[in-house]
Amino acid sequence: MDQKKFYGYVGNSGQVYGVRRVILDEGNARGIAIYQVTTAGGLELDILPDTGLDIGHLRYKGVNISYTTKNGYDSPARFLPLAGQFGHYFPGGMLFTCGLLSAGPENTDTDGDGEFHPLHGHYHGNSAHNLAAYVEGENIIVAGEVKETEQGRHNFSLKRRYVIPAWGSELRIEDEVTNLTPEPAEYMMLYHMNFGWPMLSASSVLEMPEKRKVTPRTPYAEKGLAKQLEFCEPIDGEEEQVYFNEMESEPYVRLKNPDLGLCAEVSWSLDTLPILAQWKNMKSGDYVLGLEPSSCYIMGRALERREGRLQTLEPYGSVKNTVCLKLSELAK
Repeated sequence: MDQKKFYGYVGNSGQVYGVRRVILDEGNARGIAIYQVTTAGGLELDILPDTGLDIGHLRYKGVNISYTTKNGYDSPARFLPLAGQFGHYFPGGMLFTCGLLSAGPENTDTDGDGEFHPLHGHYHGNSAHNLAAYVEGENIIVAGEVKETEQGRHNFSLKRRYVIPAWGSELRIEDEVTNLTPEPAEYMMLYHMNFGWPMLSASSVLEMPEKRKVTPRTPYAEKGLAKQLEFCEPIDGEEEQVYFNEMESEPYVRLKNPDLGLCAEVSWSLDTLPILAQWKNMKSGDYVLGLEPSSCYIMGRALERREGRLQTLEPYGSVKNTVCLKLSELAK
């Protein structure tokens, strides 16, 4: 909207869109900061600088889109990178970034340095610095840098920038990951994007390009392959199903809910994130769909290396990833 016209209606742009920083003061996340972003297009989201600059709750036109686990928001103090501890602190959220050394199941790198890696890596336990949050033109910008390091070993820098149109209902994640050492560094990255009720329901359907390769992770997932793109009501004790999708040329997936009249579309940089993992969990109380652009299959560092899927950053080299989420209303 023309600035002169806009300020004829309002005296403060925060009435319509903006970003503000708040601090939580109770619960397991006490003390963490949140950038609360609101757009004129109906998008509301929490960006969490204390846990990897990931995204917590996300709503569109008042409807919840994201998934929250029983744990809820957490703080880095609760992050325990030990065997069997992931379920105690995993918060879900619209975006939970996994990596940077490992993504997927906890594993020991038997073909590498023998180091143990917790489920989905160490990234979530790191707080961002060099933070910025502001409105620039007609975009809301939130940015910062996350470091993942280990004495005598790796030194990764991830610079993240969110670009969120002030009048729209979408966001763009721009990441640059850099290896700040004189040795090559193998890395894994997974953008764990989690959709929950009511956006996810028995009436929801997925749309993906027809030209794709689909690999079920388990025999139970293979058994449900014919209904990969469909959902059901919550089922007590139901086993999760995971599918790895390799798109030929069109990197997108759409979750549609005709009962709500809403569509969520995820797209990404196919050259750097060649796999879309789909986590379909219809279990009662843990009802969630994960749509997860990834640099590789998430089967542990040793297996990924053997299969030639483990990517490497050259000394002081970088890789740029983009992931976009767009919310819209279905045509009537």
